[in-house]
Amino acid sequence: MLWFQIFQDGPEYEARKKRGTFTPPNLSLKLLHDAVPRHLLEKSTLRSLGFILRHLTFTYAFYYLATFINSLTLIGDRERMPALKLLFHFVLRPILWISYWGWQGFTFAGIWCLGHEAGHNALSSHVSVNDAIGIALHSFVLTPYYSWRATHHTHHKSTNNLDRDETYIPPTRKEFPLPDGKVAVRMDYMEVLEETPAFTLFKIFVRQFFGFQLYLLHNRKGNPKYPAWTSHYRPSSMLFHPKQRNSIILSNVSIVCMLTALLQYGYTKGWSSFMAYYFLPWLFAHNWIVLFTYLQHSDPTIPYYRKDQWTFARGALATVDRPLFGWVGRFFLHNISSDHVAHHFFPGVPFYHLPEVTKAIMPVLGEYYNYDSTPAMYALWRSFTQCVFVENEGDILFFKNRHGEALLEPSL
Repeated sequence: MLWFQIFQDGPEYEARKKRGTFTPPNLSLKLLHDAVPRHLLEKSTLRSLGFILRHLTFTYAFYYLATFINSLTLIGDRERMPALKLLFHFVLRPILWISYWGWQGFTFAGIWCLGHEAGHNALSSHVSVNDAIGIALHSFVLTPYYSWRATHHTHHKSTNNLDRDETYIPPTRKEFPLPDGKVAVRMDYMEVLEETPAFTLFKIFVRQFFGFQLYLLHNRKGNPKYPAWTSHYRPSSMLFHPKQRNSIILSNVSIVCMLTALLQYGYTKGWSSFMAYYFLPWLFAHNWIVLFTYLQHSDPTIPYYRKDQWTFARGALATVDRPLFGWVGRFFLHNISSDHVAHHFFPGVPFYHLPEVTKAIMPVLGEYYNYDSTPAMYALWRSFTQCVFVENEGDILFFKNRHGEALLEPSL
């Protein structure tokens, strides 16, 4: 890829954009399921444990190598050349630490992805094994396993349903507020929605690094049907059924145990070590988690539905497969972005079978299979700046940008 192509739309996105109109699909789920070989639906506990062990080995290896960064860069102190000392302290050391935070952020995000797989019972045919793995892995990255699993299952049952989906619910015209679309002019949109690129970058930073925890804490960017300050940590929350409350408490206890372990680590090893080896990689992991979860369903060419226009198949197809970070995404993030369409139709299929499932269902999905090779950071900027709001009315809706314009319109 040439350097300037990182700021270009992928050809698949361009093709969808050129259609201008959108006819909602009427997909036969039977045809889709018949297209997938039965052996791809099978789960192997041993194989899954092997992938987990491999992943944790890389996680520990990155940590172990990072313990040498400061001692390595102290070599410059033994030299009598001031320029070399400055190079080691102010160039090499920051580069090595940022590299560690970024790569370890990938492994932490991958741990989260493996916990996500466990939440779908996709790692083992034994529910208790999945739950034991899931609560251990998710607690390590401070995600309440049972709480998040409950709302994530609702998301799968209601994907891109404006009334029932759980996350990344787009604001409506009325919420800003904006004039009625029949009378609004370009200046009306500019007065309400226009902002400087610096402020946009600041908002992206806050959401990328803190948005997921804010969602867990008080339902930020969640469905507005819930009361203010609805929390994944409150067992009595409207997010959950009464029968789920004991498991929510167990999730909270697991998070408290992990926080206690982290506090003990900080107290014994030093808070600078805690920040360098755990907290900053954890923040970077949140950046990757928000990146791929947001881009899976938020795109100017992907519809939202209301009322009778929504079906399970239409919701699952309101998903985009993206080859985020190439082999790094496949290896460390376990196909969570590259094969997400298949995952929505077959959530219980192990991640290591999803590439083959994708190949099997693509001929059945035809033009309704959404793929986008747009580079990750440009796709993030595009969605953040163009997916601004949806209309208050209508049962098939596309995002509108800051000028009140949508790329596609329903043909109904």
